[in-house]
Amino acid sequence: MTDAATTPPAASNFIRQIVLADRAAGKHGGRVKTRFPPEPNGYLHLGHAKAICLDFGIAREFGGTTALRFDDTNPAKEDLEYVEAIKNDVHWLGFEWDELRHSSDYFEILYLGAEKLIQLGKAFVCDLSAEDVRAYRGTLTEPGRNSPYRERSIEENLDLFRRMRAGEFADGARTLRAKIDMAAGNINMRDPAIYRIRRLTHQNTGDAWCIYPMYDYAHPVSDAVEGITHSFCTLEFEDHRPLYDWFLDQLDLPGDAAFVEPMRRAGLAGEASRPQQIEFARGNLDYTVMSKRKLIALVNDGLVDGWDDPRMPTLAGARRRGFTPAALRTFWERAGVTKQNSVIEFSVLEACVREDLDASAPRRMAVLDPLKLVITNLPEGHEERLAFANHPKNAELGTREVPFSRELWIEREDFAEVPPKGFHRLVPGGEVRLRGIGIVRCEEVVKDAHGAVTELRCTLDADTRQGQPGADRKVKGTIHWVSAPHALAAEVRLYDRLFTVADPDDGSDGKTYADHLNRDSKRIVRAWLEPALAALRPEQHVQFERLGYFVADRHDHRAEAPVLNRTVTLRDSYAKAAR
Repeated sequence: MTDAATTPPAASNFIRQIVLADRAAGKHGGRVKTRFPPEPNGYLHLGHAKAICLDFGIAREFGGTTALRFDDTNPAKEDLEYVEAIKNDVHWLGFEWDELRHSSDYFEILYLGAEKLIQLGKAFVCDLSAEDVRAYRGTLTEPGRNSPYRERSIEENLDLFRRMRAGEFADGARTLRAKIDMAAGNINMRDPAIYRIRRLTHQNTGDAWCIYPMYDYAHPVSDAVEGITHSFCTLEFEDHRPLYDWFLDQLDLPGDAAFVEPMRRAGLAGEASRPQQIEFARGNLDYTVMSKRKLIALVNDGLVDGWDDPRMPTLAGARRRGFTPAALRTFWERAGVTKQNSVIEFSVLEACVREDLDASAPRRMAVLDPLKLVITNLPEGHEERLAFANHPKNAELGTREVPFSRELWIEREDFAEVPPKGFHRLVPGGEVRLRGIGIVRCEEVVKDAHGAVTELRCTLDADTRQGQPGADRKVKGTIHWVSAPHALAAEVRLYDRLFTVADPDDGSDGKTYADHLNRDSKRIVRAWLEPALAALRPEQHVQFERLGYFVADRHDHRAEAPVLNRTVTLRDSYAKAAR
């Protein structure tokens, strides 16, 4: 694992207590091995970061190992693009896997296990259609009915299953189902499917297989053959745990010598384990949707600019937005691991980002909505070079040279011709301090033919400059600026939350999440930056003084054409609006 120095110390939670108790009891020989098992059918999102931090964090704390395993049992929805994106995200978040695995590595073992279930009389080949299977399953209050094919002999089931494997039957014609209990209160235990026929080319195995295992079967078997000790899942899998344990109980992989050679061929050197599934509440944030189906729809419908759109709750989007791995790890550590579902305010995550960037991001000046300010009592061509600290709290970051001239850019909102109550910036006839320079007075307001303010003509009080007698003279406002002749033009993308409501999935108003899209969630402005920002590299963070934290876009930024994304404002604007 990388970046360990900035990872928060482990917090106590019920999962950590379980692992501590298991080690104290000598379970698994005191060994800890976890896995992170994403399906490569989309990009990872912020909720996945919680699982990653838990899987890798627990293993690291207890001197164990973690496998990154791709659950690639459904080739219809999986893509190598997602595989590479997931690996990049895990690395970016600051972790390194000890083993890279795929469920498809175990297709031979999974098939062998299915034959064992048939031979034990615990599985049968069923000819019911998917629609009929649903009709036979029953409801939460009514038991299901046995399939008419449930009592086929072991010999017939083996023959049919092997013919399924050989490709004799059409897609969907038959399934292999576990034989458990159609009257079980837990519907997952009502003879669930183990294998289905699907003639699809697989990203790893090509056309070698035309039958594929179901997740509920592949998951526990993969955990067992990899030697996983603790299998962490989110709460929606709690009702699946009896089935997870049922498969492990029937197959008894640690005690069956028949699996030793197939495991060796799959590159598994150790012995199989009897893993324990433990569920925790998933990570939910307001103003987001986390469903992969809905995220895919946002991308495919052109409602966002791809999976790594900085407004998306994907890890790729968060990275491009400028959220830091350290901030995400801190956020999920503070959120904790519980059994109680809850929704965390997005502002809490933003606060963690601010906290991290406040300590590390160098300060610069930039103007996003420029208004020209001319200092009339300075001569034409006046130019100075001033030393500004790169960080107010960290002298080790040094200083940079900032040019100052007669013509400046200031933020348009720092001037008000008719000021609202409590406005302490520049007004006609009023004074304000220019950051690091001195006090200027607005003497004249220049407008265009339409009455729009185009220029402020001001005078500088030379006695208020640094080192002069009036340097300590007080005025209520201080504003930043950029020297107009030296300013660097840039594209700045101002991002906001993708949705206008905290719960886009609520549906009580008859609207869908797409109806709540924030049409103002992306705004592009032409900004002026101080020239030191010409050295900015892609993914480098800065604080624009008084404006917020920004990052150079990892794809589009170039030295000759800067592109920056707003990561987060200096303060929580949503909390201010709520007040």
